[in-house]
Amino acid sequence: MKTSIPASDQLSELKPQIERSPFLVACLCAAWCDTCKNYRTTFDALRTKHPEKCFVWIDIEDQASLLDDLDIENFPSLLIQYQDKILFLGTILPDVRLLDRLLQTISDDVETNTVDHITPKIQNSALDIIKKWNLRSEILRQK
Repeated sequence: MKTSIPASDQLSELKPQIERSPFLVACLCAAWCDTCKNYRTTFDALRTKHPEKCFVWIDIEDQASLLDDLDIENFPSLLIQYQDKILFLGTILPDVRLLDRLLQTISDDVETNTVDHITPKIQNSALDIIKKWNLRSEILRQK
């Protein structure tokens, strides 16, 4: 199972995986970022622990059209979306244990609550954009 998002003209390869999984876990990074490069291996490995989730790696420059007006200021930035609701969007330390714990906490919240009752954790600079933007929809909308 791939974690890297296909090139802009090949996004259809990702659609079946996104349609199967209600969870989308995206690392928003840049090819020139050394921290991102180092984090990539552990991010890729984490998907084997969570096979029910769709993991994607998005280069914010190569796939800028997917991000609308979202401004990624720090790396790595992570997005966790359940169905059409963004539950987390922000920067975390590049420690896969933190992401694993965050995924488990969010998964537990989804199991015990309805998604509408979960309060999203969003960086302040992204609050306005997430009201109208949805990465899952953006990827599925691609031809």
